Amino acid sequence: MAKILITPRSLTQKGHPELEKLKKAGYEVIYSTPGVQPSEEELLKLLPDCVGMLAGVEKISEKVLESAKNLKAISRNGTGVDSIDLKAAERLKIKILRAEGANAQGVAELATGLMLAMIRAIPYHSDWLKNGEWKRKKGIEIIGRTLGIVGCGKVGRIITKGVLGMGMKVIAYDVFIDKSFSPSNDFKYASLDEVIKTSDVISLHCPMPEDGKPLITKEVISKMKKGAYLINTARSGLINNDDVLEALISGQIAGYATDVYNEEPPVLNDLFRHENVILTPHIGGFTEESIENATRIAVENLLKELK
Repeated sequence: MAKILITPRSLTQKGHPELEKLKKAGYEVIYSTPGVQPSEEELLKLLPDCVGMLAGVEKISEKVLESAKNLKAISRNGTGVDSIDLKAAERLKIKILRAEGANAQGVAELATGLMLAMIRAIPYHSDWLKNGEWKRKKGIEIIGRTLGIVGCGKVGRIITKGVLGMGMKVIAYDVFIDKSFSPSNDFKYASLDEVIKTSDVISLHCPMPEDGKPLITKEVISKMKKGAYLINTARSGLINNDDVLEALISGQIAGYATDVYNEEPPVLNDLFRHENVILTPHIGGFTEESIENATRIAVENLLKELK
């Protein structure tokens, strides 16, 4: 019986009814360690016997792909494929499938929540009160302020519609401009440079640059409004951590919130320990609805490709 490996932590821990479709189609479903992102060593043990893989965000290296002689397709339960060696997959004729837009609503809501949490210092006030301290940190209101969206795909468009209704203005940069998206006179597309220079809050929703270098560096940060806020629910590599920390210390950036890391769980460095940083453990798509959508699409993609 042909095998399919399941690795997303949300699925290895509790399973999912959609996976029954794989079994009904005649495949043996196997799982990596429940609730844990699989290591390269574990993938090297499990993947060689498989024809398909329903993958999470774990790194899938050239070495792993070369070991999987029978592998025909990897189906992601999300849109990001940065963790997969795409050149090796193409060379080995392994199809990479993505669950387009499956978790867009969840990511958009998290990014919006992180913005509100930062500008009103919600986590800090909660921690202070729990420690018996009556301390207050003055926040700002978002009405009339500008949100800069870097990457105005499905996630960016959901955020845009929401914050426009709260009185914000939105300026967006995208490589591929969707001219049909024009939700308000308070929304416009612009160059990346203009987005960086004019935004009070900047939220990243884009893939890594082709050269693999960070998008947010000391040079880019110097162009931001002093006291701007930065949100990253896209890719950890978009940020130069040392440069962001320096900007937080100087006050050039007032706050930073992230849901993505180079490794999971992350090593708690000086940036992540900074009082004006909010961390969430990669929960952008970790909602009932997002998991449901992503699993359904990932299974459908896999069955279609293997058929």
